[in-house]
Amino acid sequence: MDTAFRALAEPRRREILKLVWTEELPAAQIAARFDDVTRSAVSQHIGVLKAAELIVERRDGTRRLYRANHTQMDRLRQFLDEYWTGSLQRLQHLAESAEREKGTTDG
Repeated sequence: MDTAFRALAEPRRREILKLVWTEELPAAQIAARFDDVTRSAVSQHIGVLKAAELIVERRDGTRRLYRANHTQMDRLRQFLDEYWTGSLQRLQHLAESAEREKGTTDG
């Protein structure tokens, strides 16, 4: 999970993930979308995303095609949903406790 979050911390990696979210693309096509980054740098970003299991690679002859790993992204979303829900519940309990404390000191 930590590897995935570290991978997503870099804006270009998030952009690459968006590019391959709905379509499978070769590295050259992904790199062509970035004017300010070398093809080598894009390849390194792809490697980080693969290591984090956020994208998957499929070989088609000599080509390597990349697409988003929706299963892993679902796991991340579930983790964040649970984290967010837990945080909101803790906040609710704190607020309710504060109200109860206030009620006992006012009365």
